[in-house]
Amino acid sequence: MIVAAVVIAFLLLGSVLGFLFTLLKWGLIIGLVGVVIMFASRLFGSSSTRG
Repeated sequence: MIVAAVVIAFLLLGSVLGFLFTLLKWGLIIGLVGVVIMFASRLFGSSSTRG
């Protein structure tokens, strides 16, 4: 009984950790895209005002 509970706990823990790492991965991807867009808009915006 205790062994079954430990196995179920590890399975649930693995599922929760997998879900959290998926959220973290998507958060990093979205953040990186946002930074690239911000950098590109500043780069092109400053170059258009110069000349």
